[in-house]
Amino acid sequence: MDGFFMLPPRMLASDSRLRVLLGTAVAAVYLGFFAFSADQSVNAVIKGGYWAMLVLTALFVRRLWLLAREEGRAGVVWEWRQWLRWPTGLVAVCGGVLLAHEPYGFKILMDEAMLLGTSMSMHFEKVALVPMRGNDLHGAFQVLNGQLDKRPLFQPFLTSVIHDVSGYRPENVFVLNTVLTFVLLALVWRLGRRLAGPAGGAAAVLMLTGLPLLAQNTTGGGFELLNLVMILATLLLGMRFAERRDASSLEAVVLAAVLLAHTRYESVLFLLPVAGLVLWVWWVEERVILSRLVMVAPLFLLPWALHHQVFSLRESAWELASRPGATAPFSLAYWPDNVAHALAFFFNPSGAQANSLVIAVLGFLAAPFFALWTVKALRRPAGVARGEVALAWFAVGFALQAALMMCYFWGRFDDPVIRRLSLPLNLALVIGAVVAARELAGTRPVKGIAGLALVGLFAHSLPAMARHEYSMEYYVGRETAWRREFIAAHPEKDYLVIDNNSIIWVTHLVSATPVLQATTHKENVIFHHRNRSFSAIYVFQRFEVNPDTGALTVEAEDDLGPDYELETVWQRRFSLLRVSRLSRVVAVRDGASTVIAAPGPAPTTTRSPAELEEARKKYFETFIKKLP
Repeated sequence: MDGFFMLPPRMLASDSRLRVLLGTAVAAVYLGFFAFSADQSVNAVIKGGYWAMLVLTALFVRRLWLLAREEGRAGVVWEWRQWLRWPTGLVAVCGGVLLAHEPYGFKILMDEAMLLGTSMSMHFEKVALVPMRGNDLHGAFQVLNGQLDKRPLFQPFLTSVIHDVSGYRPENVFVLNTVLTFVLLALVWRLGRRLAGPAGGAAAVLMLTGLPLLAQNTTGGGFELLNLVMILATLLLGMRFAERRDASSLEAVVLAAVLLAHTRYESVLFLLPVAGLVLWVWWVEERVILSRLVMVAPLFLLPWALHHQVFSLRESAWELASRPGATAPFSLAYWPDNVAHALAFFFNPSGAQANSLVIAVLGFLAAPFFALWTVKALRRPAGVARGEVALAWFAVGFALQAALMMCYFWGRFDDPVIRRLSLPLNLALVIGAVVAARELAGTRPVKGIAGLALVGLFAHSLPAMARHEYSMEYYVGRETAWRREFIAAHPEKDYLVIDNNSIIWVTHLVSATPVLQATTHKENVIFHHRNRSFSAIYVFQRFEVNPDTGALTVEAEDDLGPDYELETVWQRRFSLLRVSRLSRVVAVRDGASTVIAAPGPAPTTTRSPAELEEARKKYFETFIKKLP
């Protein structure tokens, strides 16, 4: 952009508000990355993360409310009433299609269980912890152990608000994502209409509706929907700021960008296009536009910086061990392999991947034109509408996000767990297709895109959604649904489960503990088994099937050892050579002896009420100490 960095030095030097902004930025960097140890940083997020999200969300909602009042005074509400009639129907129908073709459930095991667990702690204790162990103490569920998860806190916070309003239910996260589905499509419509009229809005909505990956996430418990919603909200508010160039619009886009950074790890990258947009507006206006809230906004990112220290405290948080040979989380060496896997995802015609051929073909054909338009808009912003300069900056943000994913050690888009990371890129391809069609020949090609998207929806996407082949491949998600079936079949929840995925049980208010806890503290399990603290003790295990003999071998991480005698209760095969099993603990051996759940000898003496109370207190203390 010609002259972009030619902001008048005298103006910058004399503006005390800018000096305050720079000071708070320096303070945020120092406090977030250098002032505290990793332990101190993590503890600060555990205790203060909920309250930070509460303040930021309240500020953002207040600012949106004030902007809505301004829009109403300007008579824009009447304009919305004029064109939101059939678009409302389109959004409603398309949202229904996305929700109808995928069952609700936890699709990605660790991410979604961890997020739900954090929302549970935020609801019950107002702390940001994932419960790892928990027990029902005579009707009162008590979390015994937890840790700060690496995932950002905005989505768990919103889920905890639903818990606060309606009562704790694991399914509340599905309520959140259902609402976000319609919000997402409405925002997509709004953006498409701004870029290419009603045809552009319809084309964008239909293209996204034809993405099975989006349908898979709309009925899941992850944070991908919220991430897309916040990207679009930040972009639209950025377009408003580019047009209005006032402090209230700046506050809105800054707060949206901060919350976006608290939604997904890599979404912090979108702070760069927001900063570029703000500097461009200052340059055009030849003045610094700032409010008191924006001057201290860098401090709003302090929770993100402190939270990031979890990667220093626990190197395992990067999960490098999940891919043999990976030595660093990000490297250019991963680029060729990741690009090949990305192309295998986008252009797979079989329906085995949750892709959309319409988005892939039209989006990648449009990508060079969209890139040229972006360069043109940034170099000669006077040649495009004011608001679209913000889109050009966000195009840079989309490119940075995609490039980062290609440098990620586990950035294979055709992997069942990693596909969801392609959602922002899919959104960028949709936007690029609409912009390129408009720039090439006006609105008629945009109408053609809408038609192709509708054909692709019926010809490719709906059959793929109906077959669920891409969902069936990820057996871990189906195992999680199976666990939930077991919980539904045993609503009394007075039992204990030993399972390495203890979080999914704890978040459903079922007493649970990991396998390692049961093996290293076997004496505690013996105590509770002997004293019938639980109606039953169950164990979840996976077994490898020997294809030659059919023999089953328990996986090492699920092996309780020879001292546990188990009886199979439920068993199901979710993959070709793997059997999942839920067993009941029949007996536990303590050395040479075998401990079974049998009544003890009848008392030979009668004790007074005071003696009985003292015995009860001592037993309860032992009971608590020995909880598994």
